[in-house]
Amino acid sequence: MILSKIFAGDQLFLPVILFCLGVIIGSFLNVVILRYGTGFSCVSSNSRCFSCSHRLAWFDLIPFFSFIFLKGKCRYCKSKISFQYPLVEMISGLIFLFLYFHIFWLSPIIFILDIIAFSLLLMIAVYDFRHKIIPDGLVYSFIIISLIKVVYFIGLSHILSFPFYLDLLAGPILFLFFYILWAVSNGRWIGFADAKLALGLGWFLGFWAGISAIILSFWIGAIFSLLVVTLGRLNLLSKKLTIKSEIPFAPFIILAVFVEYILHFDFLFLQNLF
Repeated sequence: MILSKIFAGDQLFLPVILFCLGVIIGSFLNVVILRYGTGFSCVSSNSRCFSCSHRLAWFDLIPFFSFIFLKGKCRYCKSKISFQYPLVEMISGLIFLFLYFHIFWLSPIIFILDIIAFSLLLMIAVYDFRHKIIPDGLVYSFIIISLIKVVYFIGLSHILSFPFYLDLLAGPILFLFFYILWAVSNGRWIGFADAKLALGLGWFLGFWAGISAIILSFWIGAIFSLLVVTLGRLNLLSKKLTIKSEIPFAPFIILAVFVEYILHFDFLFLQNLF
């Protein structure tokens, strides 16, 4: 259904524009990911090659296409350019495209809030994968956007019914669950930043979808961990990982959030009882 809408001639212009805008935004997200916490401005500082420090020209910075035309190498020193650049740009463009067909015509306000939220989540996932830490500035911004979203939904309902009470409490409840895991394990099982991420997750998805996303994230994390440990033992990875290796959990949570956002699957099969 989505593909048929994308390629319909009378509806093609706006989706293409939004996809291109998403790719451009993705390029900016890359800048934030790479410069966050380094002291360099994400807006005013000139872009330079990380290997040779040569200042990059505007035609070296065209989202996605520059990577292809340069064959993934710096124009000046021929060092390899990280696949993170085109990957984040493409994912960002696809997020814009998906949200356009999923929510734009139902609520432009929720569309804008979800665009901001998923952009923040994308940065958090990549940053945590690279550095094994979740920046406070990004996660707090996600929490604020998620709270605005749930309050907006409550405002639309004009009444705090039981389901909306649950959605309002979803953030603190999921935060408490992760906080207990963090406190009991002294941070070995889960990071405190993951608890803060769960706070925003609960408000962003709501109570039942939030719980389903958490369950799914543990499944994804377990499968991934077993896979990389197995590949490590078979010497198929450049860096050998063991069951005790530190693996960032935020990317699994965020992947689960997106899957739950799309599928709305109730893993506990309890939602219809309330």
